[in-house]
Amino acid sequence: MTERRMKCALTGLQWTLGLVVLIEAVLFVMPGGRHDFARTHMPDILRQILGWGEIVGCILLLIPRTVVRGGWMLVVIFGLAIAVHLLHGMFGVGYLAIYTAAAWAVATGFR
Repeated sequence: MTERRMKCALTGLQWTLGLVVLIEAVLFVMPGGRHDFARTHMPDILRQILGWGEIVGCILLLIPRTVVRGGWMLVVIFGLAIAVHLLHGMFGVGYLAIYTAAAWAVATGFR
């Protein structure tokens, strides 16, 4: 019974993370996201790489056969985003740390 509960909880986390990040990533790569990102003084290509990486990772996360690959891809993308934020003096990365931990839990839980 405990294993069934764990599987159910991980599936809920998988779908919640996948859908929330997918929606945020789509909004991030849309032209309207360019204006907010311009205030960071970073190249727009970085926004595109991170945004499209999140979209691909989320799609992989939501496909049953590629859950683990999608989870690890998101861990890498979120880790890169955390590093970019910290290197530019933006220390509000709590939500990225939570997303990273959730992606890590999903990636390791579905092996």
